[in-house]
Amino acid sequence: MSNEESSVGKGGQYKDYAYTPVSTIPVTASTDSAPVIHQQEDQEVEDRVIFTAVSQEQRMVEETGSKLYQFVAAVAANLCIIAGGAVLGWTSPVLGNLKANVTDPNLSPLDRSISEEEGSWVGSLTPVGALVGSFVAGYLAETIGRKQTLLTTIVPFGVSWVLIATATSIGMLYAARFIGGLAIAFAFTVVPMYAGEIAVPSIRGILGSFLQVFITVGLLWAYCIGPYVSYTVFWITCMILPVAFFVIFFFMPESPYFLSAKGKHTEVMTVLAKLRGKSIEGVRTEAEEIKASVEEAFKNEASIMDLYRVKSNFRALIYTSALVTFQQMTGINVVLFYSQTIFDATKAADDPDSGLSPSVSTIIVGIVQLAASCVTPIVVDRLGRKILLICSGVGEIVSLIALGVFFYLKTQADENHEDISYLGWLPVTSLMIFIATYSVGWGPLPWAVMGEMFASDVKAKASGITVFVCWTLAFLITKFFSNVKDAFGMHTAFWLFAVFCVLSIVFTIFILPETKGKTLQQIQEELGGAPSHYTNGRDSQKANHSP
Repeated sequence: MSNEESSVGKGGQYKDYAYTPVSTIPVTASTDSAPVIHQQEDQEVEDRVIFTAVSQEQRMVEETGSKLYQFVAAVAANLCIIAGGAVLGWTSPVLGNLKANVTDPNLSPLDRSISEEEGSWVGSLTPVGALVGSFVAGYLAETIGRKQTLLTTIVPFGVSWVLIATATSIGMLYAARFIGGLAIAFAFTVVPMYAGEIAVPSIRGILGSFLQVFITVGLLWAYCIGPYVSYTVFWITCMILPVAFFVIFFFMPESPYFLSAKGKHTEVMTVLAKLRGKSIEGVRTEAEEIKASVEEAFKNEASIMDLYRVKSNFRALIYTSALVTFQQMTGINVVLFYSQTIFDATKAADDPDSGLSPSVSTIIVGIVQLAASCVTPIVVDRLGRKILLICSGVGEIVSLIALGVFFYLKTQADENHEDISYLGWLPVTSLMIFIATYSVGWGPLPWAVMGEMFASDVKAKASGITVFVCWTLAFLITKFFSNVKDAFGMHTAFWLFAVFCVLSIVFTIFILPETKGKTLQQIQEELGGAPSHYTNGRDSQKANHSP
């Protein structure tokens, strides 16, 4: 008779024993008067012990759960990124009208045109706000939680759009752009943390790479709407995005790691059950592992200096800071800023009105960027982070060298009054290759890696520093690139970016560790120099049950 049959025979069904703790029947001392009774009781205990082990193993196999709610929560969080993308893309259709001598309130809220210097500050004050806000975001994420911090972005987003709506001076636009940057810092700091902490290892790379997809959606939103509606309608359509994010994300769960750090272990199990699509019992082991991991991380209260004293923390900070540095030094902001100049190269010399309009060419760039960004979530957990970064870097090198060659030839042609419009295909092709390869690797993956590299006790502080490094470089490159271009030529700048792309490949091959398929605990062990139990790129059952 099988264990299941003997259990049923004793008056129970499978469901009655699936959650039964071991040794529910007390064992009494044997006497000569009742040897048979005690023998039967011992046999029943033995049967139940055996059956309990078997049934729990069967239940783990049967209760595979679902990853759907993890995707839903990650998408809801990344709606904040879409709102940030719209803030960044707002200048594309509006800045030209602000610089033009127009007094139409449907095109510009100001009664005068702005100078090139003022325009550069309108564009670059958003990164300034982001680098300031990165530290505030890290503190709030650690104090009030990942979810609540993201929900508070409705305030700076709202204030930014209200200032844009009521702007009557350039100073109001400056303030709006700076405050919009604060909101973006919150999103870029906390969304990777949240996605990394709610996901099982088998899809953590996918959820982490959503950021690039959604920032591109936000940019494309601005590119597609801005040129074809009035100034007022444009800011209203942009303000809808953070409101929609707030309403939808309000119903999403908090990070189980943050809840565990606050001692809310019952809530941890409830949240995990919802995220994993399992019963409370089905996530009990994972909840205990999260608790142990968090307790280990919080044995001593972490300070900012622990990022530099603890080997694993310091290495993680170096890796993530290097990743965002190389991301910005690809020249992505410069390439996007000068994309219209590149498209203008396709126009015939005797017909400057030929070719694509600025709005259409910008939309094309956005579509290419979005299409390429959608590739990464599909392949990142199959191929790994490193191979995508290497392939992305190679594509960027080729395209940046080609762009440099074109602008060098264009400079020579302008000096000699020659026409090189026949080479118009070269910069456009190079631009598309650059955008596509950047969006597959160096666009999304630094944020995905940032979300999985740091221990719980320092994650908020470290993420804030990483975002600060990113936006500091974004500001410096955006604000002062024109000075470099005027001094050394556009071609020199593109070739300099290509050199940094070469360095990024060297860094990826020889220094950056692979995180594909590893639990957060395994990553910490490897960063600290301890041997990890990770054996191959495929997720074991244990890895799938314990992020």
